[in-house]
Formats: sequence, structure tokens, C-alpha cells
Amino acid sequence: MPTLTKLYTMEEASQHNTNEDCWIVIDGKVYDVSSYLDEHPGGDDVLLGATGKDATDDFEDAGHSKSARELMDKFCIGELDVETTPIPELEIISKKQEVKGLPQKILYISKQYWFAPVTVVGLSVVVGYLYLRKK
Repeated sequence: MPTLTKLYTMEEASQHNTNEDCWIVIDGKVYDVSSYLDEHPGGDDVLLGATGKDATDDFEDAGHSKSARELMDKFCIGELDVETTPIPELEIISKKQEVKGLPQKILYISKQYWFAPVTVVGLSVVVGYLYLRKK
């Protein structure tokens, strides 16, 4: 008979973010690491900083040992409910936005290449100075 696994939403897991009650999500599993905070080799700040988000990348980047991975099983309390967990849509913004009209193009270029208007102003000042000096 299969064991029933408790499902949690990311919102539920993120509400457990204190020294007394700390849950983290790694690889779709929810871990209650409240009792492990003081023992964690990286300190409790590392685990508290991993609450409220999927900490899989952080966990993998730290290069945990096999024994650390085995120890995780002791703290597993359930799985992340992917059916109700909203996946945020990324908004892709192109740096090369379409610019219409000459004034907008000039403004766009001047923001992208600020040195161009600064150079024009600098040259104008120098030419004006030299012109007035000859008079």
C-alpha cells in the first residue's frame, strides 16, 4: 500500500520562516529544518534565507555531500503541490525596443550613448570659447 504524502503549497511553506519554525523547499520536497538550524554547518542564516522560494539551486551550488543528502530525508515532511503552485510568467523586455519618430530616436540614442551628447556640448563650448577669444 503506497504511503500518502502531504502536499504543501509554496505559500504555506513560505509562512514558516522563523528561527522557531523554518521550512525549505528543495527538488519539489518540503523540509522542516527548524530543529536543524543550530547544527547547520553554514549557520541558520543560510537556511532562513532559503525560505519562501525554491532553494534547489542554492542547495546544489553549495555542493552538499552524500551524507548531507541522506540527512535531508529525516526532515522531509511532504511535497510541493505543483498543481496549485503558480509558476510566475517571465516578462521578456528587449533592450532594442522599437522607437518611432526622430525625436524619440534621438532621445533613445542619447540615453544609450550618453557620451555623444556630452561630446557635442563639449565641442560647442570649446568652439564658442575659441570664437570669442579671436574677437
